[in-house]
Amino acid sequence: MHVFTIRNVEPNLVLVAVVWYAIRVEAWRAAAYGLAAGFALDLLAFGTTGGAWTIAMTAVAVFSSTISRGFFADSIPLVATITFVATLVVRLIFWVVMSFEGYPGGVAMMHFHEALFEAILNGLVMTMIILINRRFDNRYA
Repeated sequence: MHVFTIRNVEPNLVLVAVVWYAIRVEAWRAAAYGLAAGFALDLLAFGTTGGAWTIAMTAVAVFSSTISRGFFADSIPLVATITFVATLVVRLIFWVVMSFEGYPGGVAMMHFHEALFEAILNGLVMTMIILINRRFDNRYA
């Protein structure tokens, strides 16, 4: 998604995929998917994150699955809101874990502003995915 970078922020398609899956399944399946996605992100970071993505994605998958129970999984406002909140939660958990590993906290406000902007972008990406899915889904034809 480097092509869609705006103000040094790009949408996180892995997070969007985790939330998309998590709102449709039980919490334990969402946790397994979030664990796998986070582990893959940590592997791609060549061990520099120390498991922060694994912890954050697993927690966000369980959070998204739990909060979406009792709602329709294709409701655009609901799913966009869950994606927005999930982005903020995953960034919070990620930076808390990184701070335990010694990452300096002096740029916290910059990371917070980037997280807010990323949450908006992720919500827009999720909205577009739902609209495209509706367009090609046979139930709505």
